[in-house]
Amino acid sequence: MTDVTPPSMDALAAQRWLDRVPAQVPPTSPWLHEEVARRMMERLDLITPQPAQWAHWQPLRGGWQAHQALRERYPRAPVWLVPGSAAEERVLAQSVQKPWWQRWHSLDQHVGIPAAGGVQMVWANMALHHQPRPQEVLGHWHKALAVDGFLMFSCLGPDTLRELRQIHTAQGWPAPAHEFTDMHDWGDMLVHAGFAEPVMDMERITLTFETPQRLSQELRELGRNLAVTRAPGLRGRGWHAQWQQALMALARPAQGGQLALSFEIIYGHAFKPLARPKVSAETGIDLFEMRQMLRESAKDRPLS
Repeated sequence: MTDVTPPSMDALAAQRWLDRVPAQVPPTSPWLHEEVARRMMERLDLITPQPAQWAHWQPLRGGWQAHQALRERYPRAPVWLVPGSAAEERVLAQSVQKPWWQRWHSLDQHVGIPAAGGVQMVWANMALHHQPRPQEVLGHWHKALAVDGFLMFSCLGPDTLRELRQIHTAQGWPAPAHEFTDMHDWGDMLVHAGFAEPVMDMERITLTFETPQRLSQELRELGRNLAVTRAPGLRGRGWHAQWQQALMALARPAQGGQLALSFEIIYGHAFKPLARPKVSAETGIDLFEMRQMLRESAKDRPLS
């Protein structure tokens, strides 16, 4: 499987979105991201291993309240805050900065990419659907994890914004967003990246909005239209007014006339197994992987 940008995504626009991060400290994350993170944390109750160290991938939008809750859940585990851009790195550095009289106690949070095999959990909430090179990201996650470490992630699925997509199709407008990847395809990519026992599931969340303006504000907080087929330039006020009028088709009488919009949320969980070299006439093994294999072999050896 080659590391390519999803065919409906504009890679340059995706990178611009990654570069556009909240500037305030402490940062605020979208409500939906915080809610998904809360639901993803409930799944941690089913996992017995406790990470000695863990990594939070692109935490500014992933849920800053959830980040604090995870730190309370693992109070003795140092955490690596992994930025998605130089701009996010600067904000994260400010977020973890402490007064000089507390800096002796500042070793619990680090900004950057952890060493290979350095963490037992990678947490990545609502980030993968915006990645222009998703297979590369999965490779980074796999490399960061120690053997038997686990990955927890969530992202948007293909049924997201289906009502809005129908409106755009009916009006003859370009798609309002790129196509999101199916959970079964994510499972295949996890296996290809070296993960084991991937567990994928999904749920649908319906958000309601009192006005088209409030709906538009929520969509701006969640992301941008990264579709390669989107309009090449800015739309005028006339089109924007027409778009807001078209959104009234989302009104649901059973919900007091509020505008309803669906989001498909995909959850993924997988472990990093011990590397098994392929048998061939000549086999090359990375030095780091060799050390891990030797350590795991020693653990399994019976006492004599």
